[in-house]
Amino acid sequence: MHKLTHDPNRGVSRPQAAPAGDPTSEILKTSHTIAVVGLSSRRHRPSYGVAQYLQSAGYKIIPVNPAETEILGEKCYARLEDIPEHVDIVDIFRRSEFVPEIVESAIRIGARGVWMQEGVIDSEAAERARRAGLFVIMNACILKEHIKRFRLH
Repeated sequence: MHKLTHDPNRGVSRPQAAPAGDPTSEILKTSHTIAVVGLSSRRHRPSYGVAQYLQSAGYKIIPVNPAETEILGEKCYARLEDIPEHVDIVDIFRRSEFVPEIVESAIRIGARGVWMQEGVIDSEAAERARRAGLFVIMNACILKEHIKRFRLH
């Protein structure tokens, strides 16, 4: 059982404890802002459901999609470099072929890490991000990993 505390800035209770020795839990616990690259405004798309869940868990979501202006009540940006605030996690919902340029952008903006969703794999880009000091999670769903560790009751 994790201790939940109220964050007045978010209005949502967030888990404050992580299992010892689990870097994914630590990343999720200490991150606040997640840029979702490839976030779709279509409710049936996985990116929409994941971003909506992350909002409900207390994270600030920043949509990154040049074809949109607003998603889930948040202003949408065309590129990571256009975001005017610090980003903790860059969550990637794009095909693997686009990962290298997204990782380079994540490095440029000073993100803490990149999270490649299920089926998104680029080992070379992952290694480049790690060498630049970013945490990397590849081929895993951030929603599933959050629920596994911090299911909110």
